[in-house]
Amino acid sequence: MSSESSPTAPGEAPARLPQSDVSPGVGLAGLIGLACWILFCRSYPLIADTLGLSGELSGARGVLSGPYAALAAMLFTAGPMAAWSVLVDKVHLRPSTGIDWSLKRPLAETWPVSVVKLVGLWATFAGLAALYALCRWYWEGSYLFAMEVLAAALVPLMVLSVPYVLWLDRFMVEPRDSTWHFGAMIAGRAGWERAQLAKHWRAWIIKGFFGAFMISILPGGFAQVVEAQPGAMLGNPVDLAMFLVALLFVVDVQIGTVGYLFTLRPLDAHIRSGNPFLGGWIAALLCYPPFVWGIIGNSNQILSYERNVAGWGYWLEGQPALLWLWAGIIVALTLVYAWATVAFGIRFSNLTYRGVLTNGPYRFTRHPAYLSKNLFWWFTVMPFLVTSNSAADAIRNTVFLLVVNAIYYWRAKTEEAHLLAEDAKYRDYHAWMEQRGLVTAPLARLARAFGRGGSGGRGAVAEPAE
Repeated sequence: MSSESSPTAPGEAPARLPQSDVSPGVGLAGLIGLACWILFCRSYPLIADTLGLSGELSGARGVLSGPYAALAAMLFTAGPMAAWSVLVDKVHLRPSTGIDWSLKRPLAETWPVSVVKLVGLWATFAGLAALYALCRWYWEGSYLFAMEVLAAALVPLMVLSVPYVLWLDRFMVEPRDSTWHFGAMIAGRAGWERAQLAKHWRAWIIKGFFGAFMISILPGGFAQVVEAQPGAMLGNPVDLAMFLVALLFVVDVQIGTVGYLFTLRPLDAHIRSGNPFLGGWIAALLCYPPFVWGIIGNSNQILSYERNVAGWGYWLEGQPALLWLWAGIIVALTLVYAWATVAFGIRFSNLTYRGVLTNGPYRFTRHPAYLSKNLFWWFTVMPFLVTSNSAADAIRNTVFLLVVNAIYYWRAKTEEAHLLAEDAKYRDYHAWMEQRGLVTAPLARLARAFGRGGSGGRGAVAEPAE
């Protein structure tokens, strides 16, 4: 499904929207798989009773809402996405994978390179393990589950990496990738390059940092959705909206976690480059724990925009029509946010370039996830209304949420700088959206009217945001 766009002059938009490197079917396949697993977990008591599994041996089982059920959901999400990618989109045949299946080099020719690469890979595992051990926040709260999962996965990953690397190097056009360069440095081999080391560690720090975070937040939302009774919420717009929001966040987190962990080259989902700009890293990390705990929050954090707030349900109580309208807006914004993640399929991850995405909500705006998420906060928190009747609280909340919005804008601009430098197709997409995007084009015209020279926004390359 990948295609090169026709070259255009600088600043000139192509006649057609460039073709996306990710087809809509990938995310849809993962969404169907996830939905089937959630329905199975919710229906497990009935299934167990029907199959006679609820006797003494299995005990009186309820729904499957535990952390391992949430973890298993990744397999039901990743499996269909990988199958669609290979069987339908045939991504393994794309030149962008760096693989040429006709090579079939003999193992005797490639194993010296593979051994050096395995040294680099295992040393990387050791380095990430050391970082996890040193950083105290990984050993408390929800991160304990992530550490348990990653510790259990370490030995199997090391074992499976041997046949995987030995096999793949026989077909790679250039098997001496950034992992080989790191291994060569560790092993004292000549030929390694400092730029390749930076590329290697940018990619793995992204995987290590965000992968652990995503695993840590899997269980909470999954349990909430599996244990919920939506039928009892049908008459309550607040409760129903919050259930649907939780469900959509589960979709986002499950598919997002798959994206961080399944960066496999045969799926054309490998990290081609990590964001090289320090500003991009700072802007992104400000939005995630542990940094977010001290910067953005609802207590005494620096950018607390939820001081003495009560939320939309409180302020609109007694106005059923307005409550239902507000609930619909909130769910719609979350739907756009989740759709943006689903559109990435198996390639979701922050601060990376993994191909160009131009379909789904990215056909209308370059930054649907950032736009919908920031609007969501305004509609749900309503920071300008406070229970303390303090104008100072209302002003502070409003100003600090605007600052948070500005952080996301900064984050978007640094991501775009990365992506514009990486891919001509993205540059064509950027120009097309600037002139023809349903949401982006009017914003761009407004920005030009105020002398800004263009609209900002999150790039539609596999560099999504939470």
